[in-house]
Amino acid sequence: MPIDPYILLLLATVGVAALLPARGTGADVASGASTAAIAFLFFLYGARLSTREALDGLRHWRLHLTVLACTFVLFPVLGLAARGLVPVLLTHPLYQGLLFLTLVPSTIQSSIAFTSIARGNVPAAICAGSFSSLAGIVVTPLLAAVLLGNGGGGFSADSLGRIVLQLLVPFLAGQLLRRWIGPFVARHKKVLGLVDRGSILLVVYTAFSEGMAQGIWHQVRPLQLGALLGVEAVLLAVMLALTWYGGKALGFGRADRIAIQFAGSKKSLASGLPMASVLFGAHASLAVLPLMLFHQMQLMVCAVIAKRRARDAEEENPRPSAAHPVQGQPQHGVLR
Repeated sequence: MPIDPYILLLLATVGVAALLPARGTGADVASGASTAAIAFLFFLYGARLSTREALDGLRHWRLHLTVLACTFVLFPVLGLAARGLVPVLLTHPLYQGLLFLTLVPSTIQSSIAFTSIARGNVPAAICAGSFSSLAGIVVTPLLAAVLLGNGGGGFSADSLGRIVLQLLVPFLAGQLLRRWIGPFVARHKKVLGLVDRGSILLVVYTAFSEGMAQGIWHQVRPLQLGALLGVEAVLLAVMLALTWYGGKALGFGRADRIAIQFAGSKKSLASGLPMASVLFGAHASLAVLPLMLFHQMQLMVCAVIAKRRARDAEEENPRPSAAHPVQGQPQHGVLR
């Protein structure tokens, strides 16, 4: 199984934070830079999202509501059910991180890429992922306030205010300015992609630097990490089954079921890490650990499923010969 290179960069960043954590004035500078990076990240999200495409996608509202229900209802219900595993399999801090994982929005890029590979409904995956990310800016903090409360790192009205200022306001600013900066963002997509990924690395470094001050590695043992991976594997398997067979029960066709499965069973590392930094503060390092592990797991498992769905589609409808290629075949994108 290939490992996402970005996961290796994230792990390397965690290692740097463990060996050379930001302290004193350096910690203050890193914290300020992280705050600015998060705001810029969500500004770019707003500038990239096409309002017209989002409105056009509303016509497939049943599919989008299904994905939103999977992301913000079924996932949190399973997260709450995992409370019974504390303290037998999970420590309370790791459970808080696991529960937070179930609250974050779905992915966009990897959902689109896997849906494309599996020959599913790509436009639906684009809209479903976009709607989930947009809803998550508001829904995730509200769910965190209700389900995590003060035990989740001190969530309060002040935390909600920081969410609005650091996430929602920059996002709306990006949407408002998209008319003028949209072409520039499209032309420099690769460069800005490196910028937003670098911003997330900075967020991770700051979070784990603060975690070192809190003694994070004294709180997590190898057996506990193994137990967490096992729980996350079960969580992913349950959601993959529910999205696939649930889509069939709701009367969706094969292409739509593929989009529902890939958009409804995954969680966004790109959105979750900045949100955790804002919501959990100094406790963010433990909160994002389950999300980082789940992210790599979902990429590996969904890559296998997507290729299997593609083989099934080819057996049912063989592709034309190489001499007569089909125009507009889906291309594999960057997995995030």
